[in-house]
Amino acid sequence: MNTVVTTAGRTNEEYILKAKEISKDLNLLYIKRQKKSVSTIQIEQHANVLVVSKERLELYTYGSISPFFFHPNSAAFRMKRLVNGEQDSFLQATRLEEGDFFLDTTAGLCSDSIIAAYATGDAGAVHACEKEPIIAYVVGEGLKNYEPKNEILEKSLRRIHLYHQDAIDYMKTVASNFYDVVYLDPMFDEIIDESSNFHVLRSIGLHDSLSDKWLEEAKRIAKKRVVLKAHFRSNLFEQFGFERDIRLSSKFHYGVIDLKGNR
Repeated sequence: MNTVVTTAGRTNEEYILKAKEISKDLNLLYIKRQKKSVSTIQIEQHANVLVVSKERLELYTYGSISPFFFHPNSAAFRMKRLVNGEQDSFLQATRLEEGDFFLDTTAGLCSDSIIAAYATGDAGAVHACEKEPIIAYVVGEGLKNYEPKNEILEKSLRRIHLYHQDAIDYMKTVASNFYDVVYLDPMFDEIIDESSNFHVLRSIGLHDSLSDKWLEEAKRIAKKRVVLKAHFRSNLFEQFGFERDIRLSSKFHYGVIDLKGNR
């Protein structure tokens, strides 16, 4: 479905110009707000609506009044626990260390990439791929401009380099063993209790299934390990040869292919 760009209901010339610039960047139609509701614009244009406001970018998928927007969400809570000395299951699975290079092949809201950026620090690198152009744009702007009160969280956001690119296409351009850890988190077929933000992400995101080529490229460019996150009922672990880390209290598990034999 098409997407159009407009401003918030109350706006000014600065954000009108910004909305027009974004519409050009994304090759989308700009629509004057003219006091119309988002729902009215959706119906008139038969399109999703990207709203540009002072606070953030909000994407309303057709027929929905719940927007998709960038927010650290669970990453903020997870980082607070890490700072307080608690463990994080993602970091236990990836075993990321300061200075590591990490690739997230399924960026989404970049929640795990934010935690990876905290773990790898200034000496490391965190790259993430997002194929859906509008999601990539909204999240990319959020990573650059979101201003949390927590300085540690802000540094982690700014360390992430988001690529608007298909992950397999990107990996084909990368030298062998370039990354320490490559991460795969394909959209779950089974829905776990989701926030409205993730519900919109699911509805507009691209649902690529894990493939032999995807895994082959991940193994080629990773030095230490390839890590998969999937629903606990998923057969992807066994199908693609991951050693599953069973977490009895969680609806998702991690799987690991250890490329150095030190699991």
